[in-house]
Amino acid sequence: MARQFLPVWVALIITFVVSITYKRKLGLYGKLFDSTVGMIGFAIVMFWVFTGVFGGVFDWIITHDSLSQVSGMKNKLPGTPLRGAEEGDYQWFLLGGDNLARDVFSRLIKGSWVVVQIAPMATLFAFMVGITLGLPAGYYSGRLDTILSFLANLILAFPVILLFYLLVTPEIVLTGIPNYMAVFLFIFPIIFVAILLNSRYYTQPSLRTPLLIVVLGVLGWLYLSLISSNGAIVAAENYTIPGLPTFLDGFDIDSGILVVFVSVVFVNSPTVFRIVRGLALDIKTRDYVAAAQTRGEGPWYIMLWEILPNARGPLIVDFCLRIGYTTILLGTLGFFGLGLESESPDWGSTINAGRRLLSLYPHAAIAPALALLSLVLGLNLLADGLREESLRD
Repeated sequence: MARQFLPVWVALIITFVVSITYKRKLGLYGKLFDSTVGMIGFAIVMFWVFTGVFGGVFDWIITHDSLSQVSGMKNKLPGTPLRGAEEGDYQWFLLGGDNLARDVFSRLIKGSWVVVQIAPMATLFAFMVGITLGLPAGYYSGRLDTILSFLANLILAFPVILLFYLLVTPEIVLTGIPNYMAVFLFIFPIIFVAILLNSRYYTQPSLRTPLLIVVLGVLGWLYLSLISSNGAIVAAENYTIPGLPTFLDGFDIDSGILVVFVSVVFVNSPTVFRIVRGLALDIKTRDYVAAAQTRGEGPWYIMLWEILPNARGPLIVDFCLRIGYTTILLGTLGFFGLGLESESPDWGSTINAGRRLLSLYPHAAIAPALALLSLVLGLNLLADGLREESLRD
């Protein structure tokens, strides 16, 4: 099995050698390598990131198709030779077979790609929503803060698992509600980047205008590709809202993944909003903010280039912890058979499929459970290392 992970070991070695060599020039990321806990966490996280990319995109690690059933390999123990293997086939099921005679090892690797795709990107989107709304709420306070805080508290008042259950049930999906939510939530990264660039280069219109046109043009195309699927934004039972034409649609996201993605962003955004709002309320009273106001800087410049950089420590730590939290949520959804397809190799679905025969054939459930545990542990250790170094920064 260790030999199958050779591309991952090579990538990890290169990453660590380059990072340690230039760590004094890499800011907070470089300082992470002064923390033993942080390095261990980073190594575990990057192991799964490289595993997801090399195994999920390039198929360099998997030994068999994750959906293929092999006769005679049902519930076989780890290391069982493949029956009737032809020339060119991999000769073993490294982690055994599941109850449908599929290779547990290959499903584990493919499942890591599902996590690597959804958890970090959904968390990033949630942070952009929370930052875009939380900064003005904390900076301006008043009625804006009251309204946004009320909406955030309203969402947080519902149990998280109940919200997920409601958003990913087939009846709700057929109404098109998750697609409408995607249209609304996915616009925030564009708004965030537009305000960020405009506030930074406001005094240089000759640079600002073409930069905004190019960046927003690319982001707009990505946004429309993200919310469009097969030429439609919403394809409900009784009506269809057209989207980007098929020949312009750069990519299509599986409907199950899109629903889970939207659900994660929606549930995490209010918590990020409250964290950013609290940091903004504290930092806006600092002397360097008053100095920026005295220089005549605009409100968004102060929020994005004075307050936000000085709040990066807690936000980076929370980002890592929230990816772990999102990973657990994805596993929970998969375990209950919500959102993703039943054949999906995601770890939650795999654990759910293997638990039925746990007393007789534990390997099918234990392997993805340990993978999930190790990734979340790595993210928590990485967050501890980042917190330790950010306090010294």
